[in-house]
Amino acid sequence: MSNLTKKFKDMTDTQLLLTITIVVFFLMYIGAIIFQGKGFLKPQTFFNILNANAALIILSCGMSIVMITGGIDISVGGVTALVSMCAAVYLDFKGGNVAVSMLIAIGIGLAYGLVQGFLVAYLDIQPFIVSLAGMFFARGMTTIVNTNPFNVQNEKFQALKNARIIVPGMGSVNKKGIYVNAYVEIGVIIAIIIVILMFCILKWTKLGRSFYAVGGNKQSALMLGINVKRTKFMSHMICSLLAGIGGYVYFLHVGSGAATHAQGAEMNAIASSIIGGTMLTGGVGNIIGTFFGVLSLSTIQNIVSSAGLDQAWWTGITIAAMLCIFLVIQSVVMARKKRSVKK
Repeated sequence: MSNLTKKFKDMTDTQLLLTITIVVFFLMYIGAIIFQGKGFLKPQTFFNILNANAALIILSCGMSIVMITGGIDISVGGVTALVSMCAAVYLDFKGGNVAVSMLIAIGIGLAYGLVQGFLVAYLDIQPFIVSLAGMFFARGMTTIVNTNPFNVQNEKFQALKNARIIVPGMGSVNKKGIYVNAYVEIGVIIAIIIVILMFCILKWTKLGRSFYAVGGNKQSALMLGINVKRTKFMSHMICSLLAGIGGYVYFLHVGSGAATHAQGAEMNAIASSIIGGTMLTGGVGNIIGTFFGVLSLSTIQNIVSSAGLDQAWWTGITIAAMLCIFLVIQSVVMARKKRSVKK
């Protein structure tokens, strides 16, 4: 047996899926450079992927936490739209300030976490049903808050929205021979901080280990003295809180309120988590993998668009194909795990 094969067999499920996700992302990005031109070589192209998907990264982190415990939360897209609309109305129509609008976003996320977490953990209602009701409620409330879409004109908010963080040494020369600095938006910094924080929680805290234990086997978790109900509650609290934060990051990116905002964001978050190696059955997942899952999803969308296939169904088809591939990979990993257990 070669050393490479031995290392492959010794890897945990989480490490194996994470490795596959990272390799797939780099292969796709290299393929994009080869077949779609040198535009993908510019650092700003990669930073633009981060700028456009900062909110999705945060939503996907929360989704991964819930999925690791064996649950699901499809309300995050609705929460994002509700946060955007409430913050927009408060800033423009109520003469509000940016700091309080951020607190409103966090408050909405916490309120959702409390209600949904209680219903799922302590009343033992299926998380899909609870979050489905939460999604409908959020979409409905968004329309009640304000029906018409509008751009926010608040000056301090606009200043924050238009703020750019320069990335030293990553700029490029445009067609006119002018050097243009590479940059990221504030939302990207927030997203990276969230990724690091969630990674640390999962890897080095008792709560993080409890998430994996509950998702792996609830009965075994109970025998280990883990409070399963509280762990489930906390997973939904974190997910909804991150949906509130992600909603404000999304708001910072688009700068408007609309009932149609973040349509399908919950599905993209689930897809990113699965591509990142988080299993729907629970017990396996990694936040770094989720981060690369978002990047992979966005990269394939950019490749499809660059190829001239601008119709929405082509993007849907490619995402479906990616999901099928990664679900098959997960099935192979699970079969490998069962064989090792029998041995």
